[in-house]
Amino acid sequence: MSTTDLHRPNIVASTGADLQDATVAVVMIHGRGDSGRGILGLSQYLPSLDSLAYVAPQATRNTWYPYSFLQPMENNEPWLSSALETVGAVVKQVKDAGVPSEKTVLLGFSQGACLASEYAARHAKRYGGIVALSGGLIGPDGTPRHYDGDLAGTPALFGCSDIDPHIPAERVHESAEVYTRLGADVDKRIYPNFGHSVNDDELDYVRTLLTELAGG
Repeated sequence: MSTTDLHRPNIVASTGADLQDATVAVVMIHGRGDSGRGILGLSQYLPSLDSLAYVAPQATRNTWYPYSFLQPMENNEPWLSSALETVGAVVKQVKDAGVPSEKTVLLGFSQGACLASEYAARHAKRYGGIVALSGGLIGPDGTPRHYDGDLAGTPALFGCSDIDPHIPAERVHESAEVYTRLGADVDKRIYPNFGHSVNDDELDYVRTLLTELAGG
């Protein structure tokens, strides 16, 4: 089976400005059991500007890959490769619509945060921002992190609970360190006794980031 047969590599849901009219775009990547339309619900807490588009891809059967992101990568193939290709295809759609990478934010929650952070590390360049909400780089402990490229000052938020049942805090620390080596401007926020969710502090970060990208 070709990896392109697993997930549809295109935008399936959007809100905010039309992408062709936008100067800033947020690619929102949903978690396991959610949907493209579902993750777009976060946009109601984020700026609504004429220049700002929110777009989202969709995982087949609402899951990007079947097992934990901490499993050996081959255990999640070919779904993982298809998921990463889908993110890349959506990023290309955004670029082809006229929004450059330095004005494109990759935002994901949970499984989507893992995808966003892994994709950007593998395709390191200046982005408008990387927002990993309860997620981190993919692979078991000890995975080599020999990524090429330079994130060139890309703002990157890694936010997570210290007791998240799905995301070990150690993986968040490791991901932040790797991103720092790749040249990102990293903001790591570990929240004591918080659940597997998104909080107001994280949303404040995203609101500020998007407002600044949109020119105030």
